[in-house]
Amino acid sequence: QVELVESGGGLVQAGGSLRLSCAASGWINGNRAMGWYRQGPGKSRELVATVTDDGIRHYADSVKGRFTISRDNAKNTVYLEMNSLKPEDTAVYYCFADSLYEDDYWGQGTQVTVSA
Repeated sequence: QVELVESGGGLVQAGGSLRLSCAASGWINGNRAMGWYRQGPGKSRELVATVTDDGIRHYADSVKGRFTISRDNAKNTVYLEMNSLKPEDTAVYYCFADSLYEDDYWGQGTQVTVSA
């Protein structure tokens, strides 16, 4: 069973930066996209960014120009570089990886807190 392990969350002041990482413990059959969702306090889970195995990226409007997603296919790892962080970016960030043949995989979540 493949696991997604996230790291890099924490507490940062507004305007600061953080880098999240998510490593899959093995190869995911039929994987196309990896990415990040987030869930803020009292909010529903929302898509933040995705990247396909051939490098096509998609961002939520709220993070465009501030966040950058990338992936290393050889390491089965996806990254999220977050700059110019705002208090409204405070959330638990969840990594995911899709599969054509299995249920999607999810990480356990990592807390990002941005203080004003």
